[in-house]
Amino acid sequence: MSEPVPKMSAKRTPPRVAEVLASERVTPRVIRMTLGGPGLEGFAAGPFTDHYVKLQLPPADAGYGPPFDLDRIKAGLPRERWPRVRTYSVRAWDPGRRKLTIDFVDHGDGGIAGPWAAAARPGDEVQLIGPGGAYAPDPEADWHLLAGDACVLPAISAALARVRSGVPAVAVVAVDGPEEEQPPETAAALDLRWVHRDAGAELDPDPLVEAIHGLDFPSGRVHAFVHGEAGAVRGIRRHLLVDRGVPVGDTSISGYWKRRRSEDGWRADKAEWKRQVEADLDASPAPG
Repeated sequence: MSEPVPKMSAKRTPPRVAEVLASERVTPRVIRMTLGGPGLEGFAAGPFTDHYVKLQLPPADAGYGPPFDLDRIKAGLPRERWPRVRTYSVRAWDPGRRKLTIDFVDHGDGGIAGPWAAAARPGDEVQLIGPGGAYAPDPEADWHLLAGDACVLPAISAALARVRSGVPAVAVVAVDGPEEEQPPETAAALDLRWVHRDAGAELDPDPLVEAIHGLDFPSGRVHAFVHGEAGAVRGIRRHLLVDRGVPVGDTSISGYWKRRRSEDGWRADKAEWKRQVEADLDASPAPG
């Protein structure tokens, strides 16, 4: 495996203020927004395909907007007026034109970032920190597996654009229906499989997990990228590492969100989730 690039943490970067340049609906539920402005000068996306930013979104009635000092806000205002932090993958970054593209999944009036994106207009501003990131397709892998749901599709698309021409890649993506499919552009020898299921539905077994179980793996060493809803990711991780024998070092696996939990709640849960996924391996039967 090629030498890993050190992980970039969004938490280590100072806040930036970006301007909304344009937005459009690319599917009934996905809003693609382009951000720009001088606040993105020096934005350091590039080495990874799972780059992300953390948006700092004040409540509608907060009485303040970008730019703001988060520490001063927390020291001087009640919690209900603090900005909500929401994490989004970078769909694309054009350093020459200083344009940052982010896809938002709009679930209607629910949530924080979706309603903000639906209401945002050119000239509006948003405060963010980032980018962070940790994964890019290993050019020495024999083939690539990418799996996730609609919120992971931007990172999957960015990764597939980086896979060398003709290299086998299998992508399994769960979206709400055919109208939400966004075929990625890639020179890879791509086997693309869509799984249609309501993101809010609790299904056991999860159709995304079942789809991975049913794959015939190509020969050779795989580099796997599996992110998305925490329950599905946990099931896929166990299958890859235990049933398929994929080395953990050949994977990038993490829960992006958790069903029935806000991002704030998921952050509180994540340490326990990590403990549980490690326990899955401890409880697996010994090989042979």
